[in-house]
Amino acid sequence: MKISGFLLLVSGWLIVIAALILLHGRALPPFVLAGLGTELLGLVLVARAHLGRDNP
Repeated sequence: MKISGFLLLVSGWLIVIAALILLHGRALPPFVLAGLGTELLGLVLVARAHLGRDNP
């Protein structure tokens, strides 16, 4: 879980950076929000793994 969380954090940053470089106009905000959502999901996974609550 911790590794996948860190990978989601990195991929979220890459989505945001790619959107800022490649897109403009109305297409930009949805991709930035998708990247931030991916980062948030990664942060939650890392936090849960760190706290030891990832075991059902």
